[in-house]
Amino acid sequence: MANRAPPGTDPLYGGPERIRISTAISESSSIHSEKFTGVPRETSEYDLDMINGMFDPSDYLEERPETRNTMPQSTNDSKIPVVNNLLDLDQDPDSPEDVSNGLYFIDGKRKVDYVLVYHYRRHSSLRRFSGQHRLSVISNGSFSIPVGKKDTQTLQEVTVDAEPLDPADREKSAIREEFEASLVEAGLEIERDTEHKTQGTSFIRLHAPWQVLSREAEFLKIKVPTTKSYELKEERGISGVMSALWRRLSQPLQPKVPHLDSNSRTKYLSHSFSRDKLHLYNIQNKDTFFNNATRSRIVYEILRRTSCARTCQTTGIITLIAKGVYDCAFPLHDGDFKSSGCEEQRNDRQLLHDEWAKYGAFYKYQPVDLIRKYFGEKIGLYFAWLGIYTQLLIPASIVGVIVFFYGYATMETDVPSMEMCDNQQNFTMCPLCDGVCDYWHLSTACDTSRASHLFDNPATVFFAVFMSLWAAVFMELWKRRQITLNHSWDLMALEEEEEHPRPNYESTLLQKRQRRSKRLKTESGPLKLTWRDRLPGYIINISSILFMFGLTFSAVFGIIVYRITTSALMAMSPDPETKSNVRVTVTATAVIINLLVILILDEIYGAVAVWLTELEIPKTERDFEERLILKAFLLKFMNAYAPIFYFAGRPGDYVYVFNDYRMEECAPGGCLIELCIQLSIIMLGKQLIQNNIFEIGVPKLKKLYRTLKERGSGPKDTDSEQARAPQRWDLDYDLEPFEGLAPEYMEMIIQFGFVSLFVASFPLAPLFALLNNIIEIRLDAKKFVTELRRPDAVRAKDIGIWYHIISGLGKFAVIINAFVISFTSDFIPRLVYQYMYSETGTMHGFIDHTLSYFNVSNFKPGTAPSASQYDREVFICRYKDYREPPWSAEAYQFSKQYWSVLAARLGFVILFQNVVMFLSMLVDWMIPDMPKDISEQLKKEKTMMVDVFLREEKEKLQLIQSLFSKDGAGKPRGGTLPHPYPGLQQEQQQQLEQEQRRPPQESGDAGPRTRCRAATFSQFSRQTPQSPSVRHTAV
Repeated sequence: MANRAPPGTDPLYGGPERIRISTAISESSSIHSEKFTGVPRETSEYDLDMINGMFDPSDYLEERPETRNTMPQSTNDSKIPVVNNLLDLDQDPDSPEDVSNGLYFIDGKRKVDYVLVYHYRRHSSLRRFSGQHRLSVISNGSFSIPVGKKDTQTLQEVTVDAEPLDPADREKSAIREEFEASLVEAGLEIERDTEHKTQGTSFIRLHAPWQVLSREAEFLKIKVPTTKSYELKEERGISGVMSALWRRLSQPLQPKVPHLDSNSRTKYLSHSFSRDKLHLYNIQNKDTFFNNATRSRIVYEILRRTSCARTCQTTGIITLIAKGVYDCAFPLHDGDFKSSGCEEQRNDRQLLHDEWAKYGAFYKYQPVDLIRKYFGEKIGLYFAWLGIYTQLLIPASIVGVIVFFYGYATMETDVPSMEMCDNQQNFTMCPLCDGVCDYWHLSTACDTSRASHLFDNPATVFFAVFMSLWAAVFMELWKRRQITLNHSWDLMALEEEEEHPRPNYESTLLQKRQRRSKRLKTESGPLKLTWRDRLPGYIINISSILFMFGLTFSAVFGIIVYRITTSALMAMSPDPETKSNVRVTVTATAVIINLLVILILDEIYGAVAVWLTELEIPKTERDFEERLILKAFLLKFMNAYAPIFYFAGRPGDYVYVFNDYRMEECAPGGCLIELCIQLSIIMLGKQLIQNNIFEIGVPKLKKLYRTLKERGSGPKDTDSEQARAPQRWDLDYDLEPFEGLAPEYMEMIIQFGFVSLFVASFPLAPLFALLNNIIEIRLDAKKFVTELRRPDAVRAKDIGIWYHIISGLGKFAVIINAFVISFTSDFIPRLVYQYMYSETGTMHGFIDHTLSYFNVSNFKPGTAPSASQYDREVFICRYKDYREPPWSAEAYQFSKQYWSVLAARLGFVILFQNVVMFLSMLVDWMIPDMPKDISEQLKKEKTMMVDVFLREEKEKLQLIQSLFSKDGAGKPRGGTLPHPYPGLQQEQQQQLEQEQRRPPQESGDAGPRTRCRAATFSQFSRQTPQSPSVRHTAV
């Protein structure tokens, strides 16, 4: 063995000490016994790459009953020449391809279900021979390892300069040792790389054997398919013919996913996994019975609840990552996403890449079942929701385009636009600004009026009603789709799982416990955080949110000042072309600036929302996510939809900003065209820049930064022979970590607001949203498949708080559209004029009716035009408002027409809201939440499962009765019964035969006999029970 340090000298905590170690390893040596579940770790504290020697396992370990007599013995000595399960990591040329890709342990049989990553620093200088092997640690193994073909031994020498460890690193190392020992105790198997460099990244691979998977699957109540099945009822009549026709027409749109055939009419019953009912499941291969996502979820559940009580008093991998003990933890992808050429041998990741993540597959349906299988239910529900939303945008886009073309077709026959463009009318309008602006003719705004008619026409009202009902239909169809997926994915009976506290909550609670222990010497019971502990966070939250609201409105106010000053400057230009395009130019440039401000504030508000949520100290991740979503949505909602209010006033009594800048008024063609320009630029800009360019560019920049940082800080490996090809865990570690679905949902929710809230002013919004979503789906798919680490498979039966946000937006959209039509467009004033004031019952004379008179002598000093270009003197100018003329007794006061129009506007708001709400409730009533076929299938499956269990209990009863009906010779009456469980193994049948041949007890023929035990899980796993001598007495 190695030369040990003298007593009283600790090479870890004392000065540097040179240790010379001579080791010998046989290339054919391997450990494949479950006996090594708790290997002594004292030697590992030296941070050596390999410590091998002769040791007696009985000196360190106690044999487990089920592995007694299974330990492989050396032919030369009773001692085994391997310590700490250190194995050669050099690949056998005959090993499978998956082993070389890093999807399996070195034995090529055990899957890598999860990977833990941490950074290390070795305080030692290492010298080794060139022939030294790279090593890995495997704990709790049960397979033989192919490490070589020769049975020779290679002498290797290692020289180590042991130096004192940093206290923080030493503490982290101790925590990792305890945590990994707890994982081994929980049944997981571990494999790790040997640390070759002075500092670097180390990977720990975890594998869950069948015993652990079956145990945790039963605890988590994971539903798995059984061998019982039934045929789905075929549709008949017209509905059946239409369904068959639709399936035939949509066949080219279906993705080519061979093992997920949606056209199969056979439905297998599902039941929660139970180790006592293994005969119900079709277990052909234990290694593939649970898919990779389920295996990683089971391992993550173990990582989440494993505690370190001795070193740091914390629970779960999330807390350890927050403390810096581990850098990250993630499951592996299923190999490379690039196909090798053979379509039949593609893995799930390659299928998703080829049939979903490529832009060329934009016309195909999403393989939602495969997405759920690979990423889990939570991510599968997001893409299913996004698919339904995108599909329903198709009819909305078609109707919006029809409304737009209706406005274009009727633009030449629109009477108000014709009157505004008529030069014979010759309406002289009041100046648009004070001093520098001159009088102008209304006919110069002809183009603006004609463009406004494209969006402000009678069809706009119909479209607003249609989109309100569209939102209600969308919610109902999503509920039906969600229930269908819940039934298909076995989520109907899903219960909320208990969540562990967050690291911030635990640390705050620990600080409170320490402060309390200083005041009170005795423990007084469990502690929890109260509202007093969270009160400072609540105060900071409220004040910060109010401050950010003020910041948003300040930005809007700054845009208003920009519009006012720019309008005044352009009005002073001598170029008539510039003067005629003042309003359009100012509006477009102001909106572009507003878009840039929105994008910057969005990023700031996202970071501030995370900080504010941390101050509230939520207990669980679910609470944290919901509070974060509410704050981020509230801030980004105000930032994106902050309205611009114009208080135009009237000539001589305008509203002024800082007593110098006059608020601008709406265009003669109406305010709706300006609102349309603003919303179109903001919506398209956000989708193009934030949703697409940021999603593509930012991850690539982050990856480039990480690569450059690691190259600059990491030392180079001086041993060229130690360099190895990157494994799967190396490639996945270089990918970006998954940060949740909140950003993805937030993009779509903001877009949904543009589509539903202000659709009356921009009918083409659904069309642009549809085009964006077609790209967005493939962009998100490519990001999830190729650029992100594989996220943990999280079970969820709905989309959570996002559903309530969408529902609230749909109801709020009814109110917003009602006010936009009533107060922003000219729809109501036109109706009032046509049916109350028009002498001919037509729209002729509408422009003259909406313009009021102003006597230029009533201008305040300094506000009249300083130099007019008109040949004749102007005495009266017109402005758009309903006010009394200057010759009236109540000059410049609101006229009767104003109050009539206002009453009609308010009445329309009330009528519009009630009609749309009633129709929405009617849609909700007409479309049931649960499809009829799903309801029938649930009832049928419940009945079939009850029949299965009743039949099973009946067979058990018959078996027990047959055992009690033995004659004196120990033979059953009526001969041998067939085995009631055909799925049981041969050894179980032999056990039952031995029970039947066992003689009665010596106390008498009528004495109590042994009761037949039910089949245990250990029998299926070919393991001996812990207490085989325990016998039960029949009553």
